[in-house]
Parts: sequence; C-alpha cells; structure tokens
Amino acid sequence: MVNFFLRNENEEQEEPKEERPSSLMEKIQQLGQTNVAQMPQDSKIHCLTIIGQIEGHLQLPPQNKTTKYEHLIPQIVAIEQNPKIEGLLVILNTVGGDVEAGLAISEMLASLSKPTVSIVLGGGHSIGVPIAVSCDHSFIADTATMTIHPIRLTGLVIGVPQTFEYLDKMQERVVRFVTKHSKIKEEVFKDLMFAKGNLTRDIGTNVIGTDAVEYGLIDEIGGIGEAMRKLNELIESRNEEKERLIQ
Repeated sequence: MVNFFLRNENEEQEEPKEERPSSLMEKIQQLGQTNVAQMPQDSKIHCLTIIGQIEGHLQLPPQNKTTKYEHLIPQIVAIEQNPKIEGLLVILNTVGGDVEAGLAISEMLASLSKPTVSIVLGGGHSIGVPIAVSCDHSFIADTATMTIHPIRLTGLVIGVPQTFEYLDKMQERVVRFVTKHSKIKEEVFKDLMFAKGNLTRDIGTNVIGTDAVEYGLIDEIGGIGEAMRKLNELIESRNEEKERLIQ
C-alpha cells in the first residue's frame, strides 16, 4: 500500500510538467515549424494585417476568419502615440465586411501623422477598397483582385423610402472617401460599381492588379519588398522635413 500511494504522489507531481509544453513545442503546434522569424525589437516599422472578413457590430460565426475592428482601433491609436514607431505597413487580404467598421478603420489610417503604406495581397474586396486607398501610398500584387460593388443589406429590411435613402447616403460616403484618397475619378468608380455582366451573381466589377493601377485606384504594382522600400523612403523624407523645421 505504501508503494501505491508513493507512486500516485509521484504521478501527481509529474503531471504539471506535462501540462506546460516548451516554447519549441508551442511553435510546432501553432505554426508547424521550429524556427519562426521575428520582427527586430528595434524596428521602426509596425505591420498591421487585415485578413478574412471585417467584423463590425455583429459577431460572426466562429468558423469565419475575421478581423475585429475593436482590436484594430486601439492598435492604430498606440501606433500614433508610440515615438519608436515611425511608419506603418498595412497588409490586406480581405473579402470585406461591415461598412461602418471598415470606414472607421479607413478614416483612422488616413488621419495618422506617420507615413503609411498599404499592400493588397490576394484580395482587397468590398469595404477593403477604402482601407487600401487610405494610406499615403498603395501597392497591389499583380495577381491580386479588388471587387467593387454597391452596398447591400442582409436580414430584415424595412421596405420604406427612408431605407433606400440611408443606403444611398452610406454608399456616397464610400465613393467620396475612395475618390478623395486615390486618383480614380468619381464617374469611373461609379461605372465600375454599377457595371452589369462582370460578376455572375452580383452587380459590380472585379478589378485585377494592373487594371486597379490603370484606373488610378491603386498607386503601384508591387510586393512586400517594394512596399518596404517605399515606406522607408517616406520615413526618411519625413525625418528630413522635421530636421529642416528644427533648423
């Protein structure tokens, strides 16, 4: 009996060790690899990723890959306040989502005092378009796409003229923001938005990388290397301007 109790005590003492996996095991379980590249601690650039569906006031199902705007807004405020961060790189691969949440993120990025560069990889659809153009300079991958379509509502809709007016005003906010922060003309953007036949089950246009640049929606074709070079150039020019003002 004594040996039995001693063995149980040893097993109880060893169990907590098994519950705490090592950092190496955590990397393997979460990322599938042992050596994970890390951002340097003294980096002056912060990377902000917007992926999946932009979640707004309503919580999406757990199987959806989402970017919550209540997570992004405090990050953007912290980036503005942190003196060690001199530039922001925004990476987008989103299908869109909540209109007001997307516009709130876009307005915050556009009002940052620090240099910002956005890059669309894979897709920057729907409300992802205003977010992509909100930065000082925008890039899009050659194979990436951007879907431009009118605003839609899902669920119960009250069938009164005021509902249509509300949608029209919200859509005008999106059009005004995009045309203000990009080189695309309002008439061209609306033509792309209300085009018929380009999308099989919707009204709008699916714009590929080179076409987005030709329309003036995005500034330049490029990848992560070009985006980082441009952001460093903007940071250097901003620092030089600061030095001139001090002198």
